Amino acid sequence: MAVASPRVRAFCGRTWSRAWEGLRPLDPYRSIKAALGAVVIVSVVITTLLALFAVHSATELRVITILSIIVSLLITQFVAQSLTAPLDEMTYAARGMAQGDYTQRVRGGRRDEFGELAAAFNQMAADLEAVDQHRKELVANVSHELRTPIAGLRAVLENVVDGVSDADPETMRTALQQTQRLGRLVEHLLDLSRLDSGVVPLHARRFEVWPYLAGVLKEANMSKGQGHARTDVHLHLDVSPPELTAHADAERLHQVVANLIDNAVKHSPPHGRVTVRARAGNGPESLEVEVLDEGPGIPEAQRYRVFERFNRATGGAPGSGDGGTGLGLAIARWAVDLHGGRIRVAESPRGCRIQVMLPGR
Repeated sequence: MAVASPRVRAFCGRTWSRAWEGLRPLDPYRSIKAALGAVVIVSVVITTLLALFAVHSATELRVITILSIIVSLLITQFVAQSLTAPLDEMTYAARGMAQGDYTQRVRGGRRDEFGELAAAFNQMAADLEAVDQHRKELVANVSHELRTPIAGLRAVLENVVDGVSDADPETMRTALQQTQRLGRLVEHLLDLSRLDSGVVPLHARRFEVWPYLAGVLKEANMSKGQGHARTDVHLHLDVSPPELTAHADAERLHQVVANLIDNAVKHSPPHGRVTVRARAGNGPESLEVEVLDEGPGIPEAQRYRVFERFNRATGGAPGSGDGGTGLGLAIARWAVDLHGGRIRVAESPRGCRIQVMLPGR
């Protein structure tokens, strides 16, 4: 005997379901248990009425019995079909998703548990579709980001090998910059991989903010000429009170501040100034850090996207060279999230002001 395919059974189920839902007799019920109880009561009432009709008329009892059975079977068929049709539809959609089609959805609109299940199923499908799209974009972006420095490095080396250009310090410096950019991208990707997998534990400790941030700024000053074209931007530190202490993971906080400084330097005007400001937070040994630049700033409509991966703001200063990997602010956000803190783009009369709030103990 031929067995109907899942697609045919799902179609038949949807047809029966539409016919049943057109009557909508179970709409007032928000529970399958209550709906089934109501159907049983209706069946018993109909059977009782038919039996009473047989008693008070000349109709034979066996005819009434047959009619009662037929009516009960019809009601049972309608109810069973309305219960199994959503399951057939979800089964068909789940098999499609297993094959990589995350656009599958099921019909909702019911008020009972099947309606809640359909809504949860559609939400799961939407989440999986978003994750799949993010994965595809990540692969495409990583491929593009890797291709750019590799192509630049290859062009420089080919020119040297072919004798088009000499292996002078300027040519080697260009090759070194491309290599350093490639290294930063790989390092950022490794950081994000560790953060996503949750294998980066927090080692929070108490430390003095002024000497700590002074060390971060000193390192940023030393690295400005290594792989970056911006050496004209001045870094300024403002900690109040000077004896301020905080409780956080020093290594993760270093990632946050270093990436924020790097982003601010890239978007600063010629001979601009980047200020790192630290203040005490509301809780014990909590910390608020702000990084301010004098660049074009970030339009309010784009602020929600600045911490997304591979999102790179336009408007860098002329001659800023490396546009970055688009991962620095995403890493900063993840490091702040590990602390249970917040990071946001705050209002500023000039330039961009990114504010980090760490909860402390």
